[in-house]
Amino acid sequence: MTLVPMNLSDQIRDIPDFPKPGIVFKDISPLLANREALTEAIRVMAEPYRANPPEAVLAVEARGFLFAVPLALELGCGVVLVRKPGKLPAATRSVEYALEYGNDMLEMHADALTPGQKVLIVDDVLATGGTVAACADLARNAGAEVTAAAFLIELTFLNGRDKLGDLPVTAALTY
Repeated sequence: MTLVPMNLSDQIRDIPDFPKPGIVFKDISPLLANREALTEAIRVMAEPYRANPPEAVLAVEARGFLFAVPLALELGCGVVLVRKPGKLPAATRSVEYALEYGNDMLEMHADALTPGQKVLIVDDVLATGGTVAACADLARNAGAEVTAAAFLIELTFLNGRDKLGDLPVTAALTY
């Protein structure tokens, strides 16, 4: 199937004042509903990793799941789910991380990653970077090597890369 190149940003809808006044929410629903746009987004997200693909994609709950599965299929690897506490059925390992007001926690199955395994973290949006930094800690605590993080969208004005240190980051779209 040959795709005509498309401007993916045309598939992102701005919703002013959501979830609160002053925020312009980047709604990915139109992109997800358009097969050609979704296919192009996955192709663009996969491109930097084709030459040296990861051994696993670490998917961040919940919208990260939407991109992690097709990206893993495109790169020839499996998916490891990172979820909020109490959502996974087997033994888990967890990491607690700071939010603007309070703390939160993420979990993955204790046996999901192996020492030395090369992992790509995937989520829909890189905003402040806290969740992704916590996912990187979770993977590293399991002995995995976090090679990069990939996103559909990066909100550059929130400086999320700053929390990720020298972790390579790619995004299909930046705002």
